[in-house]
Parts: sequence; structure tokens; C-alpha cells
Amino acid sequence: MSKILYKIQLAISITAFLIWPFKVPLSDLHRRMYKKLISPILFCFDPESVHHFSFKMIKAMHRIPGVKWFLKKWFVSNDSSLEREVFGLKFPNPVGLAAGFDKDAKLYTELSSFGFGFIEIGTLTPKAQDGNPKKRLFRLKADQAVINRMGFNNCGVDDAVKRLKKNKGVLIGGNIGKNKSTPNQNALEDYRICFETLYPYVDYFVVNVSSPNTPNLRALQDKAPLTALLTALRADNALKPKSKPILLKIAPDLTNDQLNDIVEIVIQTGIDGVIATNTTIARDGLESASQSETGGLSGKPLSKRSTEVIRYLSDRSNHSFPIIGVGGIHSAQDALDKLDAGAALLQLYTGFIYEGPGLIKAINKAILSRTIKQN
Repeated sequence: MSKILYKIQLAISITAFLIWPFKVPLSDLHRRMYKKLISPILFCFDPESVHHFSFKMIKAMHRIPGVKWFLKKWFVSNDSSLEREVFGLKFPNPVGLAAGFDKDAKLYTELSSFGFGFIEIGTLTPKAQDGNPKKRLFRLKADQAVINRMGFNNCGVDDAVKRLKKNKGVLIGGNIGKNKSTPNQNALEDYRICFETLYPYVDYFVVNVSSPNTPNLRALQDKAPLTALLTALRADNALKPKSKPILLKIAPDLTNDQLNDIVEIVIQTGIDGVIATNTTIARDGLESASQSETGGLSGKPLSKRSTEVIRYLSDRSNHSFPIIGVGGIHSAQDALDKLDAGAALLQLYTGFIYEGPGLIKAINKAILSRTIKQN
């Protein structure tokens, strides 16, 4: 598999180099090649194995002189109109990578070459843990979706910090959680450990209490425990020389009453914003055979519900806090819909897998085009 993919990537690089003088839109070319050549081969293999293989390939590509420069020319959108200032941070563009892809901060520098305005690492826990037994990651190609039951597999927060110390300017979010072995009544201690350890090395924090793959984790979304957790973390944050934004990542499966509670909690605790949404346990309208697998569903089937949650939170709160919109963004229009619903920033994951890195440039181009028309 590695030899085949190496040849494909080499062919794409040579083709891009040859047509560069003619100013062909290379990100569009790469996107078509990704969908027609690369992803069909990748999708023939186990998704978790492909994930690790892709990391190795991207690392190897960046060691080749000139590749990083070419990637940035193809994919990075350098336009001041794309800059966003949200919860006190300046984002070069509003399209980020969601947590779960680069759990252990192993590839954030290389991934920034594909045009992401920010990278969210994690979910990290105090201690390393293997996560749930394999097989635990499933593609639903007919639905352009993924089901995962990874279970916060990561090498632990201290291990990630070793690599974050080498960061040279990539805006990083730290997504934090609790170990599977930690009972909910002791969860705060796990979140505090992650917060304290990551504080010098990330730009913002995300409190993840919404993954469906850690037993009883979602119970922490209930009003009383969630208020206590966020209040304590915000108090810790206030003791720092410079506080850093704290966001809450929520599930798309919450009822309107529960979303009302979220709005109240965010305002009451004074945290900085919400990420809407995590994966869903719903399975409505799926076609793929793997739909019966347990875990969190991401991808295109989540698009509508995620946008509904963004709009509800934005309207209910009277736009009183920023929202990062994530879930089912597979096209520029999907991204614009989330911005129209009230999202201040966006994140990709499953759409990045299905559409390739050209999607980031396509979204930024659409945002720029809209900005020009509005002006």
C-alpha cells in the first residue's frame, strides 16, 4: 500500500510542478485527484490503519525540500479579510481542524500547511490509555460518514506537551477529558490536571463531556455537575497571569430544554464559548451496513442537526457567546450555512477525510467571495 500511495503522491506533485507556470488552481486539481485517485485506494483498507499510515506519509512528505512551500502555495489562503478575532484570539482564517484527528499533537505543524487556521488536539487525558478494543472505527461510504468508538485513546497529556513545546506559531486548542477509570465524582481532578499541564502550550481549552464513547461521560453534561466543573476550571483560570479561553463541546443529541440549560450555564459560569457539535448516537436515514455499530456518528448525516443546534444556541443566547460550528461540513455551502446559523469559526474532521485538504481552500474562497459581494 505504501508504494502505491507514494507513486500517486509523486505523480500529483510532478503534475502540479509542471502546470504551476500556467496558474492552474492547484488546490482544485489536488481535490479532484484526491477524490478520484487517493481516497478510493485509502478506503480499501482499515480506517484506523490508514489514519496512522497517512500520518507517516504526511510527515515524510514534509521532509522533502520544497514540499512544505508548495503545499502552502496550494492550500493556504493569505488574505486579511479571512482573519477573525474570537474570544480574544486572532485566527488567520476561520477554518480549523477538530479534535480527534491529531490526538497527541504529533502532526499539527504539518497539518497547518494544508491551510487550517487553527488545530485542536486531543482529547487528552491525564494518563495514557488504549481506548476501546479494536475494531472501533468504521467508514460509512454510502452516507459519507464515520462511526467511531475510540474511547479517548491517547498517550497522555505529558507526552503531548513534549511536542507542543516545539510549536512555532500554530494556533492550538487543547481538548481535555477524563480517564475511563476515573469515576464521575472525581472527574474534576482529571480536567484540572490536563488544564494545568497544557496551560503554557495551548491557546484555548475545550472541555469535552459529550463523547459517547467513555461510559457515563455524557452524564457530566447535566446541569449541576457541568456547572460545578466549569466554575472550578474558570476559577483556576482566573488565578493565571493571563487567562485562556475555555469552551464547552456539546452533543447534538441534547433536547431544547437541555440546550436552554447549556445557554444558562455558559452565561452563569462565564466561560468563553461553545463547540457545537460532537458526534451523535442517532442513526436516522443511514444506508451503510455499518450503521448498527455502536459509537459516535460524524459526517454528512450530522450536518443538519449540528446547524440546528448552532442556530438554536445563537438565537436563544441572543448571540452572547461565540460558537465554533462543526459537524457534517463537506462543502463550502455547508460551511456558509453554519456561519449563517451563528457560528463564528468552523472545524472539519470527517469532511476533511472524504473531500481532502482542498476543502479548506474551497471554504475560505467561498467566504472571501461572499465578503467581496457584501462590500
